[in-house]
Formats: sequence, C-alpha cells, structure tokens
Amino acid sequence: MATPISPSVDHVRAIAEAAHQTFASNPEGANASYIPYLAQVPSDLFGIAVAFADGTIIEVGDTDYEFAIESLSKVFTLALVIEQIGPEVLREKVGADPTGLPFNSVLALELHDGKPLSPLVNAGAISTASLVQGRDAEDRWRQILDVQSQFAGRPLVLSLEVNQSEQTTNFHNRGIAWILHSAETIYSDPMAACDIYTRGCSTLITARDLAIMGATLANGGINPLTQTRVVQAANVPYILAEMAIEGLYTASGDWLYSVGLPSKSSVSGGIVTVVPGKLAIGAFSPPLDEAGNSVRGQLAAAYISQQLGYNVFTPTA
Repeated sequence: MATPISPSVDHVRAIAEAAHQTFASNPEGANASYIPYLAQVPSDLFGIAVAFADGTIIEVGDTDYEFAIESLSKVFTLALVIEQIGPEVLREKVGADPTGLPFNSVLALELHDGKPLSPLVNAGAISTASLVQGRDAEDRWRQILDVQSQFAGRPLVLSLEVNQSEQTTNFHNRGIAWILHSAETIYSDPMAACDIYTRGCSTLITARDLAIMGATLANGGINPLTQTRVVQAANVPYILAEMAIEGLYTASGDWLYSVGLPSKSSVSGGIVTVVPGKLAIGAFSPPLDEAGNSVRGQLAAAYISQQLGYNVFTPTA
C-alpha cells in the first residue's frame, strides 16, 4: 500500500490513463443478459472518470457514453430517504447489515422474517423506495429523479427503452415486493413501490456523472460543480457505511478487505468508489464477474486507489 498523498491532477491523470491502458484489453466477464437492454450494450466500452472534491475532473476513455444507472440508483434513493426520515428510522425499518446472499435473494428475506437488512439489495431498495415521503407514487418518483440529478449536477432523464426492458422482466422483484408486504416491511402500495424503484434504475448516466455523484459524497454532501448541498454532512457517513457493507453484492467483504473504500456497483457495468474528503472514481465497463460487478471497473478503481494510497483503514500521519 502506497503512502497517502495529496496528488496533483497530472499525477492522477497519469494513473487513470495507466489503469485504462492496462485493463482495457481484459477479456473476462460478460454483459448481464437477464435484462435485454443490457445484453446489447457494446462490451468493449470502458471509461474512467475521477472527480475531486474541488470540482476538478479527469476523464479517460468512454466517459460520455450514457448507460443505465441500475443498482447505483439505490445509493441516491437511500440518501433521499435518510434526509427525510433520519438514519435511525431507516436502519430500524430496512437495516444496515449484509445479507450474505445474492442481491435479488428471496431466501435472505425468509431467513430474516421479511426484513431486507440492506437498502442496497433489491428487497431493501424497494422497501426504501416505499419510504420516500410524497403525495403519491408520481411525486415519489419525481423526487427520486430529482435527487439523482442533484447528485450528477445536471438533469438526468428516464430512458423509456431501459424502463420498458426492466418493467417487462421484473417479475422477481414484484414477488419480492409482495413478500415485503406480507411481512409489513414495505410502506406503500407494493406494486407502486416496485414501479418507482424500477424507474429509478432506468435513468441514464455517464462515468463522468458517476464520478461527480460520488464526489458529492466525498465532499460532505455538496455537489462540487454546482456547490449545491444535496445531503446533510451528518448523513453522509451512514450512506458510505451502507456502501461499504453491501455495495458490491456478495463480493462486498472481499472488496472492503482488499481496497478499503466504500463503493457501489451496478449490473450495467458502473462502479463508483468514494475517498471521503478527497475524490471519487467513476468507472464503466459492461462485462461482469459472477457476483455482478464490472471486471474492468473493479480493476481500475482498485488500481487507482491503491496507487494513491487511499484506504479508510490505513492510519495517516
């Protein structure tokens, strides 16, 4: 592990470029195929963006390609709900523990009497979506889209193509929503909650957007480009803790052990890694490993953070 430094922009750019060059030809992994839209995304796409807490951004590769946000959306809905009901109520109703099972596991619910345990697995994300405070489902959806846009620093849009692909294949998630309903761990109409969760997964972002969204958390809840406070500083540690606990599905423990930074991935190939107070790395590459995490994205994020000596568990002088 390198000694943590205050890196220059040129130094970080050189490391990001080295990561892209080193891992772009990695042939491992495959696109998610259970959502038709994701299966057709070109597998050779690979972008890396690094956003500093002061708003400086470094981009390498395919950083302007718009991809489906998918499970990355869970972080930002979590942020919205924590702002509205507070971290303790969120932990009581949804949880703050790893499930130890795949992100769409029904067994995890059955083993814990219907409590999802984490807002970053599908059951917990649907439950979290049901906790958004609003007049009706459309108002809750508008708030989810708005908070995503605030984190990105630009208006994000719903992809009708992605949403159609998602809504016509989300029978498993609908089943999860009804299990939550039977356990009284969903807090609005279950199908409405499943619908707005699915729409939240169907917006389009870029690797650049993702880095900025992560840098907003690194910057204590203030978007470094717009200088708008998106989430209270006191709530950021809870969000990052949830990312550390369950951000990379069943590989979360191994990631935290080896990289030591809160991160979140998506089955579309995105991954964001946050260095609190410093910067965030946003990477995108569609081929996934068996756990559902971007192969090249993980390699790039780990390489950059390790070259810079960033690890939340490493003591600094």
